[in-house]
Amino acid sequence: MKEKGDMKKLGLVGGTGPESTMVYYRELNKRIHEKTNGEEFPEIVIESVNLYKALGMVASENYGGLEEYLSKAVSNLEGCGADIVALTAGTMHVVFEELESRAKVPFISIPKTVAEFAVSKGYRKVGMLGTIFTMEKEYLSKAFVKKGIEVVVPSAADRVLVNERISKELEYGIVKETSTRELISVIEKMKNEAGIEAVILGCTELPLALNKDNCPVDCLDIMEIHIQKLVGLMAE
Repeated sequence: MKEKGDMKKLGLVGGTGPESTMVYYRELNKRIHEKTNGEEFPEIVIESVNLYKALGMVASENYGGLEEYLSKAVSNLEGCGADIVALTAGTMHVVFEELESRAKVPFISIPKTVAEFAVSKGYRKVGMLGTIFTMEKEYLSKAFVKKGIEVVVPSAADRVLVNERISKELEYGIVKETSTRELISVIEKMKNEAGIEAVILGCTELPLALNKDNCPVDCLDIMEIHIQKLVGLMAE
């Protein structure tokens, strides 16, 4: 642990969505406070972007526009003195490599961090839930494939269901018991039909509904694992 007041300052690109951004802020403060025996809170700066603008660029595959939009946010964080930066949403990692190449400070990837964690647990086959974009593209799963881990996604119909529960409910902090049961059922199908050993909660809002107590397999909560990594880096 560094001397008091000498901890790294963290910059977060937030707002995608607001609910998960609040979890990042709350948990980072809580854990650093605990790690320092109640003597410190972290220095955190948040650049909150427009969720709908960002998702619109994703939907239209305007990745160049998304890169420019998020790169400006990262630059603003660097200008505020951030020593390390991170995105608070899995979907925005579709342009992570481009953003990382432009960043002037260490940029901490969700997919790489979670893939390293999965390797440490010895998983060989995992399921993935997330937005339909996340489930159908490779930007998140490729980090696992590079580590020799097979990634399984739900059926087409179930992908639509999961995406709707995220975009119409969880993004707004709405957690319905019926929807949670539906998500659990999707995971059970992947367990029974594909033999997954764990499931990647590939959207930072999914932990609002799913956790280790209700998942039929081990949960890889990308937000939890990412937060743990960030706490370690800030305090090292």
